[in-house]
Amino acid sequence: MKQTLKLTDIIAVGFMLFAFFLGAGNIIFPPLAGQLAGESLIPAMTGFLLTAVGLPLITIVAIAVAGGSWEHLTKDLPKRAAMIMAVLIFIIIGPAFAAPRTGLVAYEMAVKPFFVDAAQSHLTIFSIAFFAIAMFFAWSQGKLIDVIGKVLTPVLFVGLIVLALAVFVDPQGEVLAAHGEYLTHPLQKGFLEGYNTMDTFGSLMFGVLIVDALRKKGITEQSATSKYLIAAGCIAAAGLTFVYVSLFYLGATSASVAAGADNGGVVLSLYVQSLFGPYGQIVLSVIVLLACLTTAIGLISACSDYFCSLTLLSYKQWVVINGIACATVANVGLSQLIALSVPVLFALYPVAIALVALTFIRTKLPNPQAAYRVVILVALMFALIDAAKVAGIDVSAFNMLPLFEVGMGWLLPTAAAMICMCFIGSRQNEELTEETV
Repeated sequence: MKQTLKLTDIIAVGFMLFAFFLGAGNIIFPPLAGQLAGESLIPAMTGFLLTAVGLPLITIVAIAVAGGSWEHLTKDLPKRAAMIMAVLIFIIIGPAFAAPRTGLVAYEMAVKPFFVDAAQSHLTIFSIAFFAIAMFFAWSQGKLIDVIGKVLTPVLFVGLIVLALAVFVDPQGEVLAAHGEYLTHPLQKGFLEGYNTMDTFGSLMFGVLIVDALRKKGITEQSATSKYLIAAGCIAAAGLTFVYVSLFYLGATSASVAAGADNGGVVLSLYVQSLFGPYGQIVLSVIVLLACLTTAIGLISACSDYFCSLTLLSYKQWVVINGIACATVANVGLSQLIALSVPVLFALYPVAIALVALTFIRTKLPNPQAAYRVVILVALMFALIDAAKVAGIDVSAFNMLPLFEVGMGWLLPTAAAMICMCFIGSRQNEELTEETV
């Protein structure tokens, strides 16, 4: 029997994935980039979209191609190595950084401006309430599509459409000259800025969460699962592109209302207040709160789903554990979280990209198991050097590496290893091994 979803369910799945991706970080980075890019808006925005939209979409497709699960994606790696990689990624996007950041940014941009003298107690109370609500929505795992895709995301999207239309209809200034690196190589600079969203990590885990949600809707066949997973990815990518384009243009026309701003949050806040007057902060608060909440729900659910598969604790018990951990870490402070997590992200991000790339060339590899081990190891080794540099360790001996100065010293060695492994190994030996097993 052919398994199908109604159009409304397909759109809901796509909206659900879009909401998972669209956290506060995705809203904050583009405005400042747009302001600095100025007249170089188009190439800078193109570079940003390649990494902030293109890479996550390709990752979703890779999950579908591999079979729809993390286990399928990493089947050629040693089980322990695959598990360690998954645990580290889930810790980073879960209770250690990304999930607590949603609560912190929601407080800083949506709640704190309404207090004349904001105190630490306000953050504590808000973080407890915020993650309690996120835990409530994540509690019923099978209802995520209905709750997020059909309720929360449409409200969020309406807010973003209102903001986007206002930006294009009534821009608050002229597009000025580009600044810094955007003046000399805007495409490359925009490409590197796109990494800040860290959505490729999210794709690895959200894709699996979408597969689980599809199964709850009766979609179990591999072909049907892949089709709807890719459809969801395309809908999410279209939504992200819409948001990024409007926010880049917002930033490019913000010089007169947000001159000298040192972060995208300030640019966005001042611009919205200029557009909507006294009600601007309310509009921004609704958008940021919904964006942060939907992402927090997705992160807590994805982490809980994975950790319950490794332990004797149930999904709901892990929801409570992750929610409490997120609320606790959110009180540490955003700058401390970033300082601790950035080196880890630099070490793991190239590994994730290499894993995705290998998925698409797996059928061309004479010996997939050997290739996966070698390429992932090379990516990790050179990524650790980049991570050491970010952490402040002197690694100037590696300055001769191409792209090392921009934090991508891992790229060419990993690509070279991948090309070499296309010619090393024996397909015949692999087939004989499989027959023996």
